[in-house]
Amino acid sequence: MLASSSSSTPSGGVAGWAAGLMDSLGAFGAGVAVALENLFPPLPSEIILPLAGFAASQGRLDLLAVLLWTTAGSVVGALALYALGALVGRDRTAAWAARLPLVRVSDIERTEAWFARHGTRAVLLGRMIPIFRSMISLPAGAARMRLPVFLALTTVGSGVWNTSWVLAGYALGTRWHRVSDLVGTYSRIVLLAAALAVVVFVVLRLRRASRRPFPRRGGAHRRRP
Repeated sequence: MLASSSSSTPSGGVAGWAAGLMDSLGAFGAGVAVALENLFPPLPSEIILPLAGFAASQGRLDLLAVLLWTTAGSVVGALALYALGALVGRDRTAAWAARLPLVRVSDIERTEAWFARHGTRAVLLGRMIPIFRSMISLPAGAARMRLPVFLALTTVGSGVWNTSWVLAGYALGTRWHRVSDLVGTYSRIVLLAAALAVVVFVVLRLRRASRRPFPRRGGAHRRRP
């Protein structure tokens, strides 16, 4: 069994859970784990994918089956979030976003216009960025991106991401965990960049708000007769 036959595979945590799925369901179990990772981003694909590659290098899983099932799992998870975005819809999403502090309706309109122009690139490249890999499906659904286009972009982007890390785990063998360390560093850089972007947005918005003159109470000033 994968979870118990190699000391290179942890028996606990996310790795142990994913190894248990692969033990029970084979390559299909790797696909299930990846589908859940899309729905619950705290489940790290940087552990699941290299571990599946390692299992294939040990002959316990078929490499091609792992690549196909993990990509299928990514598409299924993305479809679920796409459906959620479509169910919530553009109007309700915009109404919720407008209630956020410092967010204006014009910000939402600009974001929608940007997504209308660059949505295909956003979905394709977004599938290769940690955390945003899952989130990008929500605005695609809310914007009602054509389903065949969404499926094609998600399949290609997920295929590139999954294949890269599965093959890395396959090549490293018992050192598969080095892949998770590398992707973990990549994820932290992405999160730091996102946090800095939010800080810059808040600072600029507060500075603009502080420069606006406050309206006078009691209406406009009247001249004495």
